[in-house]
Amino acid sequence: MEKMGTADSEMDQLFEQKKRVKNPLVPIGALLTAGVLTAGLISFKKGNSHLGQKLMRARVVVQGATVALMLSTAYYYGEK
Repeated sequence: MEKMGTADSEMDQLFEQKKRVKNPLVPIGALLTAGVLTAGLISFKKGNSHLGQKLMRARVVVQGATVALMLSTAYYYGEK
């Protein structure tokens, strides 16, 4: 049973290390993506399809930047 306790302890340490390795820009990007998406949907509902289309394109750009941040962070910390 001691081996199980050791494995749990190692897993806890690994998760603690992973929690410290975060990119604070990723949640900001996610919130921006959600905000632009919401604004675009509201624009479509109000009948302003031209603005809605621009906002949907902006959402794709913001979402792509967020995914790029996630991947670059994973690559950077994966190398360490």
